Amino acid sequence: MKRTLSVPGIAYGGDYNPEQWPEEVWAEDVALMREAGVNMVSVGIFSWALMEPAEGVFDFSRMDKILGLLHENGIAADLATPTAAPPAWFFRAHPEALPVDRDGRTLSYGSRQTFCPSSPAYRRAALRIADQLARRYADHPAVAMWHVHNEYGCHNAACYCDTSAEAFRGWLRARYGTLDALNNAWGTTFWSQWYYHWDEILPPRATGAVPNPTHQLDWRRFCSDELLSLYRAERDVLSVAAPDTPATTNFMVNFSFEALDYWRWAPELDVVSNDHYLQSTDTESHIDIALCGDLMRSLAGGPWFLMEHSTGAVNWQPVNRAKGPGELRRNALAHVAHGADGIAYFQWRAAKAGAEQWHSAMLPHAGTDSQIWRDVVRLGADLKALAEVRGSTGTAEVAIVWDWDARWALELPSQPSGELRYLDLVRTWYEPLWRAGVAVDFVRPDGDLSAYRLVLAPGLYLVDDAGAANLTSYAERGGTLAVGFHSGMVDEKCHVRLGGYPGAFREALGVRSDEPFPLLPGEKVGLRGEVPQEATGTLWSERLRLAGAEAVASYADGPLAGVPAVTRHARGAGTTWYVATLPDPDTLAGLLGRMRAEAGVEPVRSVPAGVEVVRRRGTDADYVFLIDHTGQGAEIPVPAGATELLTGKETTGSVTLAPGDIAVVREPRGDV
Repeated sequence: MKRTLSVPGIAYGGDYNPEQWPEEVWAEDVALMREAGVNMVSVGIFSWALMEPAEGVFDFSRMDKILGLLHENGIAADLATPTAAPPAWFFRAHPEALPVDRDGRTLSYGSRQTFCPSSPAYRRAALRIADQLARRYADHPAVAMWHVHNEYGCHNAACYCDTSAEAFRGWLRARYGTLDALNNAWGTTFWSQWYYHWDEILPPRATGAVPNPTHQLDWRRFCSDELLSLYRAERDVLSVAAPDTPATTNFMVNFSFEALDYWRWAPELDVVSNDHYLQSTDTESHIDIALCGDLMRSLAGGPWFLMEHSTGAVNWQPVNRAKGPGELRRNALAHVAHGADGIAYFQWRAAKAGAEQWHSAMLPHAGTDSQIWRDVVRLGADLKALAEVRGSTGTAEVAIVWDWDARWALELPSQPSGELRYLDLVRTWYEPLWRAGVAVDFVRPDGDLSAYRLVLAPGLYLVDDAGAANLTSYAERGGTLAVGFHSGMVDEKCHVRLGGYPGAFREALGVRSDEPFPLLPGEKVGLRGEVPQEATGTLWSERLRLAGAEAVASYADGPLAGVPAVTRHARGAGTTWYVATLPDPDTLAGLLGRMRAEAGVEPVRSVPAGVEVVRRRGTDADYVFLIDHTGQGAEIPVPAGATELLTGKETTGSVTLAPGDIAVVREPRGDV
C-alpha cells in the first residue's frame, strides 16, 4: 500500500540549497518562504560531500540546523539522499566506479551523476549514506517525504564498462535462461553474431556498422532496470528506518528525456513526481505541459507532484528564453489542471556560483524587487485558494497508447525512415484533442481500456501479442480503435511480423500492405475522399489494399494514386481506423473529430480557440480550469452559482478571462 504525503492542500516550494549560502542568509530564506506561501522544500539533494567529508565520516550538523529552522517555521522537508553527486574522495578511492561511454572513454568526476549504475562500490557508498540519513532523521518532525537520489539517468543512463557488461549478462540470463533462447530472440544468425558463451556478450559499444536491433533494445531495458534497482535499494533502506514516510524520486517526463521505462518505475513510488522544463524553440509549449501532465497523471493513476520546473529561463539550452508576462502562473496552474497536487521549482534562491548560476529561481539574483518574486508570491496565494482541488482526478474518455519499448524500437537505426520520432507522432495526434478541449489519458498496450470510448495508437511500432490482443479485443467489445502507420510491425523481440503490414493489427483493421513508401523531408502527397479538398499527407505512405475495411481517403497523386490512405472497419461490436500517412493538422483534426463523434466523446466545455479547458473531478464537485493562451481574453459560459476559486466570487452564468488569465470554477456535481 502506497504511503501518502501529509502536507495539506497543494504543496508549494522548490529545491532549497542553503549550503550554498552563509548561515546568516537562512533566516531571511525562511521568512521569505512564509511570505510566498511555501510549505515544503527539498533539501540535501547535492550535499553528499558535506554530509560525508571522508569515507565513513559523517557530519550532519548543518542539516540538523536546516531541518530545525524549517520545522520552526512550519515548512515541511522533502529530504533527499544525496547520491546523485558522489564526492571527489569517492572516485579517488574507487576510480573503477567512473562511467564509460559508448566509445570506450572513461568520464571524469567534476559534475554530477558521474558514476556507473552497476558499480558495487557506488551502491555500497550510496546505501551507507542513505542508511545514516534515515537513522538520524526518521522521526524528525520536519521530514514529510524522502527524495531518493535525483533525476535517475539524466546524465548516466548507460555505462559501457566491463562491470556494466557483466551486469548486463546477468540481466540477460534472468530474461532468457539459455544462450539458445537469447540467440533466437536476437536473431544472431544474421551477420554471424551467434554467441556460444555468455562472456562473449558485450554492451552495444561503438562498432563499424549497425548493431543488432534486439541487442540495442534489450540494452535500453537493462539500463532502465539497473537504475530502478538502485532506487529500490535506497528506498528500502529508508523504509526500514521510517516505515510510514512516503518516498519519491523525480521522473523526467519532458521533451528531452526518454531513457527510463516509467511504467515499470511508477508502481515503486509512493508519490509519483516529475521534473518538467519547456523547450525554448516550442512556440506552443503549453501543449507539451498538458501532454506531459496527462502522461504523469496516467503513470500515477491519479494526482502527482511537480518536483521541478522553472520560474523563468533555464541554463542548458542553446538560447535560454525568459518567460513572458503571466507565463509563470499559467504554466504552474496548467500542471495543477492536469493533476499536479504539488508545485515546486528548481530552485529557491538563484545560485551565484556553479554550473547552474544562470538558471532562474523563486528568489532571483535581483531579489524581491523583481517580477519573478511578485509572480511567485501571487502563485502561492493561488495555490492556497485551490487547496480543495487536491486529490481530485481526471475524467478522460479518450486514451493514447504510450509504450517505452515501442519508442526505443521506433528510433533505432535502419528504419524505413529516419524521420520518425515517437514523441512527435504522439503529440501530433494529441494536439487536436487538446485544442478541442477533450480530456486524454495515456495507457499501456496491455492496460485496462474499459473506461474509454476511443483509444489511439499513433506510433505503436513494437507491440507484444498480449498488447495487440488487448487492443483488438477492446474494439471487438464495442470500442473505437485508431492506429497510426508503422504500428504493429515488430514483436517484443523486435522481429518483423511476417505476412504483410501492419503486422499485429492487419486483421483487426481489415487492411494489408506489402510495402511502405516513406516520404522525403518536405515531400507531400495529396489526399482525396471524405477529407477536405486541399488535404495532404507527409512523412509516410504505403501500398495498402482493403481486406474488409472501407476507404475514407486515398492518395490523390504520386506512385500510390488511388491507393487507400485512411480506412475504417467494423470489427465485432466496435470500429477500427487505420491512418497510413501523417495528414496535415486540419485534416487530422477532422478525422479525429469524426472518430470522437462516432464514439460519443464530448469536449469538457465549448470554449473559444486558444482557451484551454480541463476538468478535475472531486468527491462532491468538478473543478474546471480555463486558461487563455491567446492573449486576447474570453467570456466563458459556466453554471450560475458556481464559485471561481481564485477570486472567491460566485458566478452569474459566465467567467471573464482577461488576456492571458486563468479561472478555476468549482461546479457542484448537480450542475455538471
